[in-house]
Amino acid sequence: MVNDGIRAREVRLIGANGDQLGVKSRTEALHLADDAGLDLVLVAPKAKPPVAKILDYGKYRFEMQKKDRESRKKQKVISVKEVRLSPTIETNDFNTKLKNAKKFLAKGEKVRVSIRFKGRAITHKEIGRDVLEKMAKALGEDAEVTQNPKMEGRSMFLMLSPKEDKK
Repeated sequence: MVNDGIRAREVRLIGANGDQLGVKSRTEALHLADDAGLDLVLVAPKAKPPVAKILDYGKYRFEMQKKDRESRKKQKVISVKEVRLSPTIETNDFNTKLKNAKKFLAKGEKVRVSIRFKGRAITHKEIGRDVLEKMAKALGEDAEVTQNPKMEGRSMFLMLSPKEDKK
């Protein structure tokens, strides 16, 4: 809220150089801001009474946007890679999928290992669970299990994330 947009009757006023000017009426605060050639900006609207500061609103908005951009730069986006297996996977195929999962974990990405049951294979869920547990065991030194094997429709999946000391 800026200048005439402020609805509070009284505000705790902070001057342009940061000194406390005390509790003032809204009109008096607006006059002080106008005399300084600056804007009256509400910085803490929830406080009792609300806190307003005399400052250049354009510069204030620019600083806030700059701070926002900096915080977005520091965020790390964690992507989830998927490795699909089948309940009847052969050893060499399993080793290839294992190598891919290790590569993803080395990059610091989470890995979702899934098994899609086709046809009557869904009647033997324990075979799929064994394959997932075998994968988790093989990746034991590189990853930790964040979500145990879980059925969702016709597929079962397991979530793995890189170990903290490996990052």
